[in-house]
Amino acid sequence: MSKRDYYEILSVTKTATETEIKAAYRKLAIQHHPDKNPDDHTAEEKFKEAAEAYSVLSDAQKRAAYDRFGHQGVGAGAGGAGFNPGFSNIEDIFDLFGFGDMFGGQQGGRANGRSAGQRGADLRYDLEITLEEAALGKDEKLRIPRLEKCDECEGTGAEKGTKPETCTTCQGSGQTRYQQGFFSVMRTCPNCGGRGQIIKNPCKKCRGAGRVEKEKSLEVKIPAGVETGSRLRITGEGEGGANGGQSGDLYVVVHVADHEIFERQGANLYSAVPITFAQAALGAEIKVKTLDGEEDLKISAGTQTGTVFRVKSQGMPALGNRGKGDLFVAVTLITPKTLTKEQRKLLEQLAEIEDVDFQDASFMDKVRNIFG
Repeated sequence: MSKRDYYEILSVTKTATETEIKAAYRKLAIQHHPDKNPDDHTAEEKFKEAAEAYSVLSDAQKRAAYDRFGHQGVGAGAGGAGFNPGFSNIEDIFDLFGFGDMFGGQQGGRANGRSAGQRGADLRYDLEITLEEAALGKDEKLRIPRLEKCDECEGTGAEKGTKPETCTTCQGSGQTRYQQGFFSVMRTCPNCGGRGQIIKNPCKKCRGAGRVEKEKSLEVKIPAGVETGSRLRITGEGEGGANGGQSGDLYVVVHVADHEIFERQGANLYSAVPITFAQAALGAEIKVKTLDGEEDLKISAGTQTGTVFRVKSQGMPALGNRGKGDLFVAVTLITPKTLTKEQRKLLEQLAEIEDVDFQDASFMDKVRNIFG
């Protein structure tokens, strides 16, 4: 199978300058790089084809031989079927052409040195509170184990009175560059392990790490209205940064425990209370429990089991807003399991005078609703 013309592959003319050839290849390499086109065999072949064309046209001697003799003039030297472009990722392409800052300054950060302070890790603390505490809010004392900057060496990792020295292998960048033909590959410096510095006299307290493990006591204000899953961010209370870098943040994740009486849905609360047949039939005024204590609730005469009453503003406070939700109380008719002689006598008298039409349409509709 005949190979395509290298100039055609890069979409440049035979009079194209070195800059034009480089720009054309860079565009194709980014477009067809395997990192951007996973499992795309066609894109991979186009990427290799473009790399092969560039390897010839970017070399003055190979280009002259190609212009004179075509593919035969460069032979297997161009790479052939087994050609490997050698890029570990797309950033290497930008690095080759001097566009390292296209990735938000990452390459520039390497050039400026890994010895710069690195931000500490964020920490998570799971806190369980009661529903009452969630309703009122509270000040909680926490004890957080974490890595903090060593006060003996002030985070440098070097013995007091000394300081880290710049790594001579990577010149403080933390990475070394390996040239493979015209390709450039960046690797972690084997001498300093990527830190960019060498500590000849490590601090005895932190053993050169620059950080020590401590337990920090914090007082955190839990606002009223928090729900399970609410996250409180405390800036700068995470782990201390390496090489004197800033500390991470602490995230307190709240879990509200289940309540034996109330069920919560947003800012509203739901509960159930039992009532007797007499209370349901005649009506009554009962007391229902709230998070603050008790509240009077009027039961209308003829109330059916399952009826839900609303008690305004006895729910949870809305987080970050004024006002409170409501309390919804479902009443349940309780049938006594044992009766006194007097109770039985009265109920027997009631049964004799009761006149309930169980074939009444409205009654049957209620039955159907109960059983779906």
